[in-house]
Amino acid sequence: MIVWIAGASCLLAVIPGVLFVRNLSLYRSLPKPNGVAACCSVLIPARNEGSNIEQALRSVLASDGVELEVVVLDDGSTDRTAEIVASVAAADPRVRLEVAQSLPSGWCGKNFACHQLAQLASHPLLIFMDADVRVLRVDSLARLAAFVEGSQAALVSGVPRQETGTLMEKLIIPLIHFVLLAFLPLGRMRSSTDPRFAAACGQILAVRRTAYEQAGGHEAIAGRIHDAVALTRRFRARGFATDLFDATDSFGCRMYQRASEVWQGFAKNAHEGLASPRLIGPATLLLFGGQILPLLLLGSLVLDASASPIALLLAGIGTAAAYLPRMLALRRFGQPLSAAVLHPLAIGALLAIQWFAFFRVLARRPARWKGRTYTALSRA
Repeated sequence: MIVWIAGASCLLAVIPGVLFVRNLSLYRSLPKPNGVAACCSVLIPARNEGSNIEQALRSVLASDGVELEVVVLDDGSTDRTAEIVASVAAADPRVRLEVAQSLPSGWCGKNFACHQLAQLASHPLLIFMDADVRVLRVDSLARLAAFVEGSQAALVSGVPRQETGTLMEKLIIPLIHFVLLAFLPLGRMRSSTDPRFAAACGQILAVRRTAYEQAGGHEAIAGRIHDAVALTRRFRARGFATDLFDATDSFGCRMYQRASEVWQGFAKNAHEGLASPRLIGPATLLLFGGQILPLLLLGSLVLDASASPIALLLAGIGTAAAYLPRMLALRRFGQPLSAAVLHPLAIGALLAIQWFAFFRVLARRPARWKGRTYTALSRA
């Protein structure tokens, strides 16, 4: 029996490991600018972002090679967000400060903010950017515009270089790349518009305005909490191609500052992802069985003098396959070594967050984020 268990766990580790390696060659950085100054609107929803917004704006305004406007929507901030943006806008006419309307019933806050920003934008390329994102290179936006222009995609996004400080950040945040590249076949995503292969990162997301309007924009996903994935799924359902790029060298982000923010932030979106009723079981099987169980088996079999050599070999292969993606990600994505070494613990923490979110939805307990309450909706 132990041989069969070791074999199954080995298989659950090897398949995502192989897919991760394959996807690394497909997950490319942005191309060089094409020499054409694209017209783009950088749209930043900001709610109590006083500690982030000036650095975000300065990084955008340093951009070369694009005709640029930056629209910041102050979404009911109670800190100095509006004051800071107004000061920057007074010195640079490319920046505009706008004030959000009252949040209507049925809308999530960020979706309504992005909906308003799109209506306020002037240019054909809309770049939605979170206030905690930094543009790392002066040509990042020009490269992003070139990628959109050269691709067949109507919506593109990438995972920025993730800065981490606390242990919980180091455990959880790097798993964004792991889950994305170990379980999403990028080749299949690009060869079809099947909504099942929708994936996106809302930290930096660019869309062609015409396609955005035809797909219904953020109004079509008004109540979705996981806005980027929901919008991508909407685009693909309407026949538009979407794509992903490696944003490690072009954009950076510190998502959260404290362990509690990591937990609540990931739990907020979980019920529309891995913690949804149809995915929580398979996700737990895949992640526990392929990323934690091989190491547990290897440890127990090494201590057992009568252990089956075949089971020991399979557990060893499974453990190596589980760690392979994390080791490859260290340099490629600038992830901390501790995140890779503690991979099984990180997966355990991720699963704990998913089950916490799952039971919270069952108990009809709403999530709270930035002073607003969000009630889980069924997936579209």
